[in-house]
Amino acid sequence: MHAEAPGQHRPLPAGPERPICHRHIPGRRVTTTELLNTLYVQTQGTDLRLEHDTLRIHLPDTPGRRILPLRRLDGIVVYGHINLSTELITRCAQDRRPITWMSWGGRYLARLDGAVHGNVLLRHAQHQVHDDTTTRLSIARNLVTGKIRNSRWILLRAARDAPAPRNALIRKAAEDLAIAVGTLEAAGSIDTVMGIEGQAARTYFAAIPHLLSPAAELPPFTHRNRRPPTDPVNAALSFTYGLLRGLVHGALEQVGLDPYIGFLHGIRPGKPALALDVMEEFRPVLADRFILTQFNRRQLRANHFDHLTGGAVSLTDDGRKELIAAWQEWKLQPWDHPLAGRGVPAGLLPVVQARILARHIRSELPGYLPWTVT
Repeated sequence: MHAEAPGQHRPLPAGPERPICHRHIPGRRVTTTELLNTLYVQTQGTDLRLEHDTLRIHLPDTPGRRILPLRRLDGIVVYGHINLSTELITRCAQDRRPITWMSWGGRYLARLDGAVHGNVLLRHAQHQVHDDTTTRLSIARNLVTGKIRNSRWILLRAARDAPAPRNALIRKAAEDLAIAVGTLEAAGSIDTVMGIEGQAARTYFAAIPHLLSPAAELPPFTHRNRRPPTDPVNAALSFTYGLLRGLVHGALEQVGLDPYIGFLHGIRPGKPALALDVMEEFRPVLADRFILTQFNRRQLRANHFDHLTGGAVSLTDDGRKELIAAWQEWKLQPWDHPLAGRGVPAGLLPVVQARILARHIRSELPGYLPWTVT
């Protein structure tokens, strides 16, 4: 169990989140939000119950109990067999404190947000934009542009310290990604955009082995695979993408957007298409770089993974604990954001981008501007 404790544009509109500070920038006022705690529970058989305005936690085969005040929790994420009382689920729904259910291996299963209180006019406009082929295509192009540019940044940053011939291989992949960005402007359909994104992803992941320091006790990473992941790096990536997906989904709900009406990914029952859309620009920096750092610093090791029947690989309990603890710290790291005019903690970047997307949908911005590392 873990608790984690440009220029002429108008300011990003404040959302329903809790303001903690304001920074005055000439001509605008920027509001930031408190990064509240998210409770991660993975000890199988743990019992969570409501006790007045607190959360009571009882661990199996462990005497005593732990009490956490609900007001300090932004959300609850449970892995595998965790018991939650009806009273707790109801209270969280009333407070709009999301509960996310993940499989024991880290696969996203479901999320409870409670009643939707978002701006109905914003959601109506979002649906209209989805039906507008030109605008939808423009947003899709920009989402993929952000992802590929951030992927290229990862490669170029790694190439600076890579010895030959790895340096040349990494830089060649970065050049190919630059070409891919150039082809997006001429993409005339969502399918074409998806095709460019897919080829860029293959180029990018083919270069990732050159960014990893060799570890004799770990099998090598050769390519991206999932459902199930078959090596430790892929297992860690899939788990972290699940964490990132929850972060983005919550940001969209907070701003008032419909996470299920996307512009790049198609609409399917139960598929949060917009959450998957907005995730794209964050995957390379917030997830991939995070995982590369964990392996290169030997914070994730062979004993943090289980090799299951059929070739699947998953994180052990200790592996998840290690990864979640590091993720909590990673979310606090500030990153420059041109529109915000300041550093923004990684955990709040999806909220800022959701606001920018909402402004574009309301026709307050001429286009969606993805977040890219500068």
